[in-house]
Parts: sequence; C-alpha cells; structure tokens
Amino acid sequence: MSTASTRTPQGRYGRSSDERADRTLKTVGAVLGALLLALIGWFGYHYVGQNKISGELIGFELADDSVQVHLEVRKDEGVTGYCTVRSQAEDGDEVGRADFRFDGDETRIDKVVTLRTKAAGTSAELLGCHPE
Repeated sequence: MSTASTRTPQGRYGRSSDERADRTLKTVGAVLGALLLALIGWFGYHYVGQNKISGELIGFELADDSVQVHLEVRKDEGVTGYCTVRSQAEDGDEVGRADFRFDGDETRIDKVVTLRTKAAGTSAELLGCHPE
C-alpha cells in the first residue's frame, strides 16, 4: 500500500503568505527608515546650518547681588542677536535672568557680562542665543 502525500506540489500555487508578509515588512521598514533619516537630516540642517548665532558659557563668578558670566558667542558676520542667561539659588528658585545683546561684524565674541540677581545665586546657565 502506498500513502498519499498531503503536501501541495512546490511552486504550483505561488508563494506562501509568510513570504509575502516578510516582503511587505521589509518594504515598510525600508520606507520608514528612509523617512527617519530624512527627518534627522532636516532637523540637523536647521539646528546647525541655519543657526546664525550660538553661545557657550565658559565660566562664572558669584557675588551677593550679581553673577559675572564669561560667554563665548559665535555668529555670522553682521548678524545681531542676544543670549539669555539665568541664575538660580540653592533651592532652585530663579534669582536672575537677562538678555545680553551681541552685534557688530565680529564672528567670535569673548565677553564677560554681569547678571544682576535679587538674592545670592549659586549657578549660571546659558538658556540659548537667538538672532534678531
């Protein structure tokens, strides 16, 4: 007696649904990956390429009613902008905040500015620089 095979002949009825699902998942993954890379590139360009002024807090010295902040600002030639600096007390309350304006044709400005505070500050933080 011979036994009958229950498997279908290979290749006779097309690909299995698992192979189709795998191909669909690979396509969707490739499209989503390309979109993610494009989004990262767009954000990177606008953050770095379009940023006409940026700053860095080099250091600070504390006093009773002020904080002396050493800033290094880089900007495009002829761009006018401002940098916002704040100081906080030991308990985290903000005791001072000010905008410092930077203009002129220099592309690199190294400057010490004085931030007035309403109480003794324990820190200084550069919140950001923005073109006008």
